[in-house]
Amino acid sequence: MDLSQFELILYDIDGTLVDTGGAGMAALSQAAELHFGAPAPVLDLAGSTDLGIVKNLLDHYEVSSEALDLAVFFDRYHRLLEDNLQSGQYNGRVLPGVPESLALCAERLIATGLLTGNTQRGAAIKMRFYALHEHFPYGAYGDDHADRNLLGPVALSRAAAHHGRAFNPSTTLVIGDTPKDIACAHAMGARCLAVATGSFTVDALQQRGADWVVRSLHECF
Repeated sequence: MDLSQFELILYDIDGTLVDTGGAGMAALSQAAELHFGAPAPVLDLAGSTDLGIVKNLLDHYEVSSEALDLAVFFDRYHRLLEDNLQSGQYNGRVLPGVPESLALCAERLIATGLLTGNTQRGAAIKMRFYALHEHFPYGAYGDDHADRNLLGPVALSRAAAHHGRAFNPSTTLVIGDTPKDIACAHAMGARCLAVATGSFTVDALQQRGADWVVRSLHECF
């Protein structure tokens, strides 16, 4: 497929841009155990928003939302995430084809933003660590809404505010690695390029209705 047919490309982070080698999942589990004083449950992070993950944690620990200070929990998580990334214990990397796709966007003046389940601060931590932050001056994040399908309009609004012009969903591409990315793209009226660099196969992503599926972004060049 030709990425240059789009005016705006919104990237997911985990499994799409980078693989943190488990640093993010570990940080969430560590934060949960420290905060709630009991072992964390197995977390399903694929395409989930961080607010949605917190809701699942509250259900698991049988704690009401009123009893949780989100700012305190997320601050603990963010500090653990940064520590984990800096520790060298996790074998993280920028995923194949990502530098080339971002270079193409810069060359063709295609606007780029994030559409991710990460909190805004968590996204910034990961993007800075992997030296990708300059490509993403805005985005929609997992602390904007628990429901990922509500993030698309937020991303379009922030892109418009940053660039000083409106973007049409029909000329917007969402790149992600999970069925939830596909559903989010279609909920906002955009197209979805699904990459099998996360935990879902090409066949699984095709079955979920992605407009295009590639094994990695290298196939776009």
